Amino acid sequence: MTRLRTIAVGFDGSPDADAAVRWAMDVASQTDADLAVVHAVGLLEHSADPAVAMRLEEAVLAMATERGIDHARVHWHLVDGDPCSALLRVADAPIVADLLVVGSRGQGAHAGLLLGSTSHELAEHAAIPLVIVPRGQAG
Repeated sequence: MTRLRTIAVGFDGSPDADAAVRWAMDVASQTDADLAVVHAVGLLEHSADPAVAMRLEEAVLAMATERGIDHARVHWHLVDGDPCSALLRVADAPIVADLLVVGSRGQGAHAGLLLGSTSHELAEHAAIPLVIVPRGQAG
């Protein structure tokens, strides 16, 4: 197995995304990998309010502090487009991730579904290994 250099994780502020970020941070700590946190700004995003993305980035940095991860190893990526398209591109430059981590459901979660539409589509199309972290599995 090749060494993990960069772990990409999708983050939309949902509880499942929190679990995914915490799980990815734990793996990054164990493997000395960098973490690329990707937040997609799609059509439904409150892009008119830049404070939303700033609050999400601050939440990620707070999780890094809790986990003892140097903020220099956490890279925030605000990406235009829908979440699935944005996350499918993490294998390519500028991120070049070795592993993709997402929560099982995001902001549009529907009760009773095991996977949300984004995690389901990523499972079908991801070009790199994918981990789908269920809520509450943050280590």
